[in-house]
Amino acid sequence: MSIITLTTDFGAADWFVGTMKGVILSLQPGAQIVDITHEMPAGDIRAGAFALAASYKFFPKRTVHVAVIDPGVGSQRKAIAVQTLNYYFVGPDNGVLSLALAREKIQAVHQITNEQLFLRPLSNTFHGRDVFAPVAAKLSNGLALGKVGATIKKFVKLNWPEARRTADSMKGEIVYIDRFGNAITNMRNGRFTSMGKSSCEIFLKDKRLCSLQEFYQAVAHGAPVAVRGSSGFLELAANGDSASKKFKLKVGQAVIARFRPH
Repeated sequence: MSIITLTTDFGAADWFVGTMKGVILSLQPGAQIVDITHEMPAGDIRAGAFALAASYKFFPKRTVHVAVIDPGVGSQRKAIAVQTLNYYFVGPDNGVLSLALAREKIQAVHQITNEQLFLRPLSNTFHGRDVFAPVAAKLSNGLALGKVGATIKKFVKLNWPEARRTADSMKGEIVYIDRFGNAITNMRNGRFTSMGKSSCEIFLKDKRLCSLQEFYQAVAHGAPVAVRGSSGFLELAANGDSASKKFKLKVGQAVIARFRPH
């Protein structure tokens, strides 16, 4: 059974997601469609890229991952299909695929230009339905990647901030806030797993927020805490509460982790 995932900012209130699924099933009735999320903030390419990067590798090999956060729909932005060692990725060439692709061994990148694969008439406002859904369905059904269009060498890559480590600290920033109000940073868990017997305190500017603990309930209800998150990055949380609301956390906000020997 072929698996196709969908990551969009379409939400659940309108017909957009259901229509994409209808197109896929019309062309590939055996497909199993999995919703990663449709609740990305409208037009937030980096949030969609993070959600895809956090989830794609948990699917079986040859899964086709479709991501459509596409504020440039109908413009001159490219549409691309990418084959990596384990997966296919389909979406607009605006960086939404790039964080996942940075973790994969890329085999080929093709611009999607073969109009014979598109639905007609082609809408300038809904390429999720008319371009990406049919291409994904046909790739999952065995279409050779070269049939979608010519090979290209470059694709848009997001400017992803990297955390900086010193002898006794790490400087990073908040890159994503989930629906629980947990603020996920760009500081990888591995940096904290390897810190030995040191303790870790989290600061926003010069103000201490919390310490690193093993789980949310290691602190009192409503208190702030840092944990090694399931996404692979350090996250800032509040036990039983929204850290983003309670402590006014925002994407792009600087975070400093300071290590101290016990």
